[in-house]
Amino acid sequence: MDAFYASVELLRYPQLKGLPVVIGGGRRRGVSFDTDALALARQHQPERDWTVADLGRIPVELFPRLSGYTGRGVITTATYAARQFGVGSAMGMMKAAKLCPDAILLPVDFDEYRRYSRAFKAVITDIAPVMEDRGVDEVYIDFTAVPGGQREGGRVLARLIQKSIFEATGLTCSVGVAPNKLLAKMASEFNKPNGIAIVHEADLQTHIWPLPCRKVNGIGPKAEAKLAAQGIHTIGDLAAREPAWLRDHFGKTYGAWLHEAAWGRDTRPLVTESEPVSISRETTFERDLHAVRDRAELGAIFTRLCEQVAADLERKGYAGHTVGIKLRFADFQIVTRDHSLPHPVRTAADLRHAATQALKRAPLARPLRLLGVRVGKLVPWDENSEQKVALPLAIEQQFALFT
Repeated sequence: MDAFYASVELLRYPQLKGLPVVIGGGRRRGVSFDTDALALARQHQPERDWTVADLGRIPVELFPRLSGYTGRGVITTATYAARQFGVGSAMGMMKAAKLCPDAILLPVDFDEYRRYSRAFKAVITDIAPVMEDRGVDEVYIDFTAVPGGQREGGRVLARLIQKSIFEATGLTCSVGVAPNKLLAKMASEFNKPNGIAIVHEADLQTHIWPLPCRKVNGIGPKAEAKLAAQGIHTIGDLAAREPAWLRDHFGKTYGAWLHEAAWGRDTRPLVTESEPVSISRETTFERDLHAVRDRAELGAIFTRLCEQVAADLERKGYAGHTVGIKLRFADFQIVTRDHSLPHPVRTAADLRHAATQALKRAPLARPLRLLGVRVGKLVPWDENSEQKVALPLAIEQQFALFT
């Protein structure tokens, strides 16, 4: 999907189309931004009866700007207009404010993004039922057995999917068509937004090899830097290296994969069903928090994270045998601790109790900038199963934090 979160927000606020907009810095909760925006509009034009139906008419000048942001939030996504200023996902918002201070800032609304995610995936499976879900805004689709799937090298079906998604949701997507997942992923980035790219095996040298190594899904910044130190900058440079040399410098498994990837080879099938390994939630604080001085605030955040994880477990139908915490300190050091349980748990109270046990084994003398809660060793949950065993929790146990 093209700038998915931002595009969903532009459906709500069409007056922002074409403008630099960034999404991030916190989730909508409590009083929604919609309510805040309408309150501002009523102050601006009190003679008008503003309702939710008028969100698309709120004057642009009433929206908050990135220049006014202070804190440690990061950008979740940005419109293409904002990306032209160098603003991108995972960038700190204070840094982004220096690059594009006039960008409009909107909070994250994951509930709405998930709703649109389910909608566009339902459209796809109606057309091409063999689909691998790769998160909220991306999928792999097998065209092989779909009627008309091979017409014009897959372009006809790609256009049909684009058209059907747009008609159902108002959103655009970009499609890469190739013989395998590796090349299709790369091709999907060629003609964004709302583009289609077809890559055949014969196109490897002309379309793929001139690209930087980082364009290969699986080559991260560390591997890219190590390749560059060896004079390997493009995928073509990588393809020119002998497999034995790559194994010697990057290890047997990863070196062999680098060679195969550079030559566009990928035999991975589509995975239409998979079990999650873990479910987690975490949050970065607007300021450093101390376990003693900010106990009440940390306790509220801790409880909310457990509630969010519990809601995720319920929605996905799982419980977990291991509950863990993640701490990031002011110096960016990360500490994790896990607590194993004899019975799987899934309620917020049970999660919080187990996470507190893990927390008691963590160093808490230094200020914290991030807190996370994770549930692992997941098992499918059956409401009628004998595994439904709750932990005995007293009220003081549920809400004792950082003691």
